Amino acid sequence: MKPGLIAFFTITSLIALPAVAEVSYEIDLTEPEHQLAQVKINFPQAEGQLTVNLPVWRTGKYQVLPLADGVRMFNALDEDGKPLTWQRTASGEWQISLPEPTEVEVRYQIHGDLLGKRVRHIDASHAYLDASGVFMYSPRFRDEPVTVDLDVPRGWKSYSGMASSRRHRFVAPNYDVLVDSPIETGISQHRTFDANGREYELVVWGEGNYDLDQIEADLTALSGTAAALWDDYPFERYVYMVHATAGERGATEHLNSTVIQRPRFSFRERQDYLGFIATAAHEFIHTWNVKAYRPSGLVPYEYQGENMSQLLWLAEGSTSYFQYQLLLRAGIATPEEFFADLAKRIDRHLNNPGREQQSVAEASETAWISSGGDYAINHSVNIYSEGYLTSLALDFSLLEQTKLAHSYRDVHRALYRDHRLPAGYTVAQVQHILQQLSGQDYRPWWQHHVNSPLSLDFTALLQQAGLRFSYGEDDKVTASMGVMLADDSLTLAHVQRGGPAWQAGLHAGDQLVAINGLRLESARFDKRIADFQPGDKLDVTLFSNDKLKTLSLTLGETHSGKAQIRALAGASEQQKAFLTAWLGIDWPFDAKGAFIR
Repeated sequence: MKPGLIAFFTITSLIALPAVAEVSYEIDLTEPEHQLAQVKINFPQAEGQLTVNLPVWRTGKYQVLPLADGVRMFNALDEDGKPLTWQRTASGEWQISLPEPTEVEVRYQIHGDLLGKRVRHIDASHAYLDASGVFMYSPRFRDEPVTVDLDVPRGWKSYSGMASSRRHRFVAPNYDVLVDSPIETGISQHRTFDANGREYELVVWGEGNYDLDQIEADLTALSGTAAALWDDYPFERYVYMVHATAGERGATEHLNSTVIQRPRFSFRERQDYLGFIATAAHEFIHTWNVKAYRPSGLVPYEYQGENMSQLLWLAEGSTSYFQYQLLLRAGIATPEEFFADLAKRIDRHLNNPGREQQSVAEASETAWISSGGDYAINHSVNIYSEGYLTSLALDFSLLEQTKLAHSYRDVHRALYRDHRLPAGYTVAQVQHILQQLSGQDYRPWWQHHVNSPLSLDFTALLQQAGLRFSYGEDDKVTASMGVMLADDSLTLAHVQRGGPAWQAGLHAGDQLVAINGLRLESARFDKRIADFQPGDKLDVTLFSNDKLKTLSLTLGETHSGKAQIRALAGASEQQKAFLTAWLGIDWPFDAKGAFIR
C-alpha cells in the first residue's frame, strides 16, 4: 500500500472513532447558610427521550429513602439553552422529551439536611455529599466517565476517594464509582499516613473531645492488619472521614472511603473510643466484603428499587464478626475487651425472643422493610448481631472439621479471589467454597443454622477454645417483669414475648401507674421490682388505650451478674491451639485463669 493511502486510512479511522461521552457535574455551594445548593449536569448527546434518576436508596443502608424530597426547581435545556419538555414519572425519575438529537443540561436545587442519614448535609462550615442523594444519573450514560466540579466558599478544602484532576474537581470512570465515593468539603482537620504500601487520609469535621494523634496511630495500625484476611488491597488510596456531631451517629462504607459519625463528646472515654475505632474497623473491612465482593442480588446495584438477597447476614454480620478480631491483631483492643464484646453479643442473643422465630436468611430478605421496635424484638433478628453469631458458628465448624487447617477467613479469601465484582456470589457458591475447604457437604449445616432460627449450644461451642460463658461468680437470680420502659417514663417500650407481663396481657404503649396499689416512679422502677422475688404475684395498675385497669402477673427471673467469658479451668493444649488458630493470638490467660495484662 502506498504511504499516502496509509495516511488517508489512518486519518479516516481516527475521525471515525467515537468521542468519549462524558457526564459533567457542577455544584454551587457558595451560599450554604440555608443548606441549599445548585446542581448542573451536562449529559452527552441523546435522542428521543432521556430518563434521569436520583436513587431511592444509598449503598450501605438497605432501606428505601425519600432522597428526592430535597429536589426543587428541576429544569432541562437543550444544547442551545432552550427549555425541554419533561415529566416526573416516579419519586426519583424524570423523563425528558428530545424532539431532535441534542446534548442535555439538567439543573435543580438540592436541600442538604440529611446528616444523620449520611446522604447530604450543607451548612456554613462544610458540605457532605453522597452522590446517591445529590447527583442524578441517566441509565443510558451510567457507564460513562464523570467529572465533578465544586464551587465552594473561600477557605474550604475538598476530599474524596475519587481521583482529583485539580482543586475542587474529582473524576471517576463511571456513575457507580461516583455514587460510592462521597465528598467532604469545608473546614476540617486533615492527616495523611501510609500502611502496607497504601496511602490513607484522615479528614475530621467538627469539634470534639477526640485525640487526633491517637486516632491516626490506631487507624495506621488497623489499616495494616488487612493481610490477616486478604492477600491484597482493592484500592491504592483510602479516606477515613469522621464527623463529630451534635448527636448523629452511625457509619457508611464506600468503595475507597468511609464516613463515621459520633456525638462530638463521645471519643475520650475508653468504651466510647472502642465504639468509634470498632466502627472504623467495620467500615474498613467492608472495602473488601461488600465493595469488592458481594451477594449476586446486589450486583449490579439497582438504584431505583430494593436489592434482594438471603446473604446480607454474610455481608454485614460477618463484617461485624471480623471487626474486633482486626482490633485484637492490631493491638488496639485487648483480649479482655474482645471477650467482653463477645459475651455481650451472646447475652443479647439469649435474651432476644425473636431468635426463636426468624432465621438469619429471612432477616436478610426483610432487612429492607425492618422498622425495629417491640414487634421486631419479639419476632425478628438482626443481620448484624445474628450474622455475627452465625459467622462464629461457621468459623468454629470449619476449624473443627479441618483440624485447624482452615477457618472462616479462608472463605472470605476465596470470595475475594474468585467472586470479585462484577461477578457476585450465590448461596450455592459459598457452600461450594465450604466443601472445597473442608471436604464436607455444608448444605445440612446451612439448613440448620442459616435457613432455620439459630440455636447454638454456647457451652459446647466455647469449650472448643478452652472458654466458658457465665454471668460471674456473684450472679444472683432476681425478679423480672420482662419489660423495657421508654426513656424517663413508665410507658412500656417493649414487652418480652412469653415473659410475665406478656402472659398477663400487657403490651407496648401501656402506661404503668402502680404495683400493689402503690404509685410507681420511672426512676426507681428497677429498684421497686428488686423488692420482690421470682414467683411473687403482683397487681399491676396501668392505663391501656386510655382505660385504667389492674392486672395480676407472676414475676419471672433474670441474671443480676454481667455476662463474661473466661478460661476453662485446666484448658488443654489442644483447646489453646484452637483459640490461637481462631484469633491469631497467644493464649491470653495466666495459670489462674486471669487475663494476662
